[in-house]
Amino acid sequence: DGSYLTMLSSDGLMFGIINIVGNFGTVFVDQSYWQSAIAARPSSAAKGYLLGGICWFAIPFSLATSLGLASTALMLPISSDEAGSGLVPPAVATELLGDAGAALILVMLFMAIVSTGSAESIAVSSLIAYDIYREYINPNASGGQILFVSRVVIVVFGLFMGCFSIVLFELGLNLGWVYLFMGVCIGSAVCPLWNMMTWKKASGPGAIVAAWTGLTLAVVGWLIAASVQSSDITVDTLGTNEVMLSGNLIAICSSGFIHFVWSMIWPQEDFDFEDLDSKITLVEEDTRGLTAEEQDPVELRRAERWITRRGYVLTFILIIVWPVLSVPAGVFTRPYFAFWVLVAIAWGFGAAITITVLPLSESSEDINRVLSGMMAAMTGKEMPQAEDPNAKLEEEEETPHKEDLAEPEPEPAAEDA
Repeated sequence: DGSYLTMLSSDGLMFGIINIVGNFGTVFVDQSYWQSAIAARPSSAAKGYLLGGICWFAIPFSLATSLGLASTALMLPISSDEAGSGLVPPAVATELLGDAGAALILVMLFMAIVSTGSAESIAVSSLIAYDIYREYINPNASGGQILFVSRVVIVVFGLFMGCFSIVLFELGLNLGWVYLFMGVCIGSAVCPLWNMMTWKKASGPGAIVAAWTGLTLAVVGWLIAASVQSSDITVDTLGTNEVMLSGNLIAICSSGFIHFVWSMIWPQEDFDFEDLDSKITLVEEDTRGLTAEEQDPVELRRAERWITRRGYVLTFILIIVWPVLSVPAGVFTRPYFAFWVLVAIAWGFGAAITITVLPLSESSEDINRVLSGMMAAMTGKEMPQAEDPNAKLEEEEETPHKEDLAEPEPEPAAEDA
C-alpha cells in the first residue's frame, strides 16, 4: 500500500540482504577490526566486540526510525540524489532544531569520520609496514624504521583517498551507490576467510582462487543483470536494488562454493592453529602489557566459546527472529509503531550511556594515575610509578607458598615384625 511502516517490503528485503553481505565483507576484510581484536585482551575483545555490535546497531535503527521517517512525515523537498548522498539527517535536524541541529549533525559526522579515518589509516599502514616492508624488504627492521614507514604510508594513503573521493564525486557515484556496490567488491572474501579461520582442511591457494574468481563472477553478473533489466548499462541502471542484489549474492555464494569444492578435491593437511601464535614475532621483543594469564590457552578457548555462542544467538535474533516476528503485523498500527519507537529510543540512549560511562569506569585506575602524576608534577612531589603486571606475576611465581615452606612431617617408625 506504499506505507513505510511495515516489514512487508520487497525493496526493504533486497536492501537488507545487500546490507548484510556488504557489512560481512567490511568486517572480514577490514584490517582495523583484526588489528583491534589482536591488540586487545581476549576477554576484553570478546565482550567488547559483542557489546560494540549491539551499541552500533542503534545508529541505523534509531536514526532510520527518527530522522528517516521524519523526512517523509515533514514532506521535505529532498531529491533522490540528495537522499543517496546522505543529506536526509542534516535536512531533518535543520528543519526541527535550526542551526543547532545542523551543528549537532556536523559534530556527529566529524567524530565518526575522524574515528573511522584514523582506524583505516593505521590499518593500512600496519599492513604495509609489517606484512610487506618487514616481511619481504627488511626482516630485521627496528621499531623506529617500522614507525617511519607507517607514517609515510599514512600520508600517502590519506592523499590517495582524498583524490579517490573526488573522482567518485565527479563520476556521479554518491554515498548510497557506493554503499550498495561495496558487497560486490569485497563479498567474495567472506566465505574463504571464514573457512580459513574455522576449517583445518581449508586450502590456502583455494581461498585465493575463490576470492578472485568470486569477484570476477560478481562483476560480470552485476553487469549482465543491469543489461537484462534495463537493456543499458549506466550508473543509474547499475545502482538498482535488483542489480546490486544479484552482484552481492553472486560474490558471497560463488566464492564459498568454489573454496569448498577446491578444499574437498585438494585438501590441505590439518592445520594446527597454535602455529599462528608461535610464528608471530614481536618487534624488538617488547612484551609490555602481555601477561601469562592473557596468553593462557585455557582462557583463550573460554573466550572463544563465550563469544561464539552469544554471537550466533545475537545474529539469529537480529537477522531472523526480529524481522519474522514483525511480518504478521503487516502495516504497523499506531500502538505497534509507538512500541517500535520506544525500543528505538531506549536502544539509542542505552548505547550512548554505555559507550560514555563504560570506558571511563574501565579506565578509572589509569585516569587516576595520570591525574596523580599531573598533581605530583605541579606540586613538586615524587611521581608514583606504574606497576608492571609481568613483574608482579613473576614475583608471585618466585614466592614460595606456605605449603612449600612447611617442613615435611616425619614418617612414622616402622613397627617391629
